[in-house]
Amino acid sequence: MKKIGTEINTNKLFLQQEDYYKNLLRKIEAERAKVKLGGGEKSIAKHKAKGKLTARERVAKLIDNDSSFFELNTFAAYGMYEEYGGAPSSGTVFGIGKIHQHECIIVANDATVKAGAWFPITCKKNLRAQEIAMENRLPLIYLVDSAGVFLPLQDEIFPDKEHFGRVFRNNAKISAMGIPQIAAIMGPCVAGGAYLPIMSDEALIVEGEGSVFLAGSHLVRAAIGEVIDNDSLGGARVQSNISGVTDYICKNDEECLKQIRSLVDKFPHQQKANFNRTEIAAPLFNEKEILGILPEDPIKNYDTYELLARIVDNSELDEYKAGYGKTLITAYARIDGWAVGIVANQRAVVKTDSVKNGGEMQVGGVIYSDSADKAARFIMNCNQRKIPLIFFQDVTGFMVGSRAEHGGIIKDGAKMVNAVANSVVPKITIIVGNSFGAGNYAMCGKAYDPRFIFAFPNAKISVMGGQQASSVLLDIKLKQLASSTALENKTFSEVDKKKLLSDIQKSYDEKSFPLYAAARLWIDEIINPAETRKVISASLSAVNNNPEMPEFKVGVIQV
Repeated sequence: MKKIGTEINTNKLFLQQEDYYKNLLRKIEAERAKVKLGGGEKSIAKHKAKGKLTARERVAKLIDNDSSFFELNTFAAYGMYEEYGGAPSSGTVFGIGKIHQHECIIVANDATVKAGAWFPITCKKNLRAQEIAMENRLPLIYLVDSAGVFLPLQDEIFPDKEHFGRVFRNNAKISAMGIPQIAAIMGPCVAGGAYLPIMSDEALIVEGEGSVFLAGSHLVRAAIGEVIDNDSLGGARVQSNISGVTDYICKNDEECLKQIRSLVDKFPHQQKANFNRTEIAAPLFNEKEILGILPEDPIKNYDTYELLARIVDNSELDEYKAGYGKTLITAYARIDGWAVGIVANQRAVVKTDSVKNGGEMQVGGVIYSDSADKAARFIMNCNQRKIPLIFFQDVTGFMVGSRAEHGGIIKDGAKMVNAVANSVVPKITIIVGNSFGAGNYAMCGKAYDPRFIFAFPNAKISVMGGQQASSVLLDIKLKQLASSTALENKTFSEVDKKKLLSDIQKSYDEKSFPLYAAARLWIDEIINPAETRKVISASLSAVNNNPEMPEFKVGVIQV
């Protein structure tokens, strides 16, 4: 066991960096507060005038009083669909909450946003909720209040494999897995969307507000000429007492939520994975100090051990191959009592004795051959021992150049990627800073099935750094302009080039920052670095609900 970390000198640089992150967090939280208003104050007032609770109020009343809601994908659709007035949080709230101590996935339509209509990203968000439920065997609670597909974008949500129909397919698969699904119809439930609650195990409906039908009264009149109102067509009494479609009638939102709680209370307590957890020990250093340790400029280096010292219990590690492949830290540790395997990019410049890498200084954040080889072996060990893996990404990519190529960097990188791809233990990824190129893949980016993936507010996710990419894009742009007939024989001054470069870099950087990633669900949430332990622990608690783990196999690896 090795103690890590040092007392921080709160000098000018530390305070400057801390202030930078606090300001960044204030901006993120201000945007989060706007998103949580959904369709805005007027829409909320109109919604409540019907005697209905908002989506987040419903969730708050559903979960246990002494618990908190672990919301995910809050920033879904952020900055998207502006031509339609936007879709805050994609018109859906989802996360993990405890109901009578049972951890459940809760999905609630926000009817203040376009009447809860489904945008393309709404579908993706619902599929993500179902994915988490299936991977971790968590019961699903749907609070349905939706006008159905947002018709102007129906071609982007209806026909493809990962579109609307996949949600109902997943309903069937989840039921076959024995994972409970309860749906509450608390507003309109129209057309294809009607299948979601009815393909759940049990369906509740709120009298006077809830309705469910394949076609509403307007469409029925247009299609077959029948004149009927929505309540007589598919209201609570009709669907419960005549058709038998729904199972419970509730007077209002509050009664409906109490009925759900009562049903969940009867669930059996399922078998756990029983990942190793002991008594919790706080780090020796204040987790809030992370804000002053991380640099403003993500290209600048820092010592990753100082970051980990403020996250792991007792600031202790059992470091695997500590003197080898030093640009990756591989270690066993505990976080909030949970035993974990850690794979973290070391951002400090390090001296290596490895013959494979020439025994020279190695750049922080870069994965070298020896680092990749070490990580692959460590990941395999964690799989053998059923220890969950935590990846701390701050990676600029794999090493390039003749020495690296001659040393087999592609082969060693492939070995690490193979181990990550075939890993069967739960993986949780934290993007601390950079997440560039193949480094994103090797350090368990979204494509490699982390159970959860989070990002710090200054994280950057892209195929390469903005400065390098902008230089390449500038060359391409200049060649395009030079070949344009309208600009034939035009020469570009240094001022022109600088302006063009600045515009390109700004556009590129905007697409690299975490709000852009969170909007598109590349990450599950942007988190406060000072709450990393709490977020990891909540994630591990969720993954501990699935006791099933397939046999670990890695296939062909070139040694």
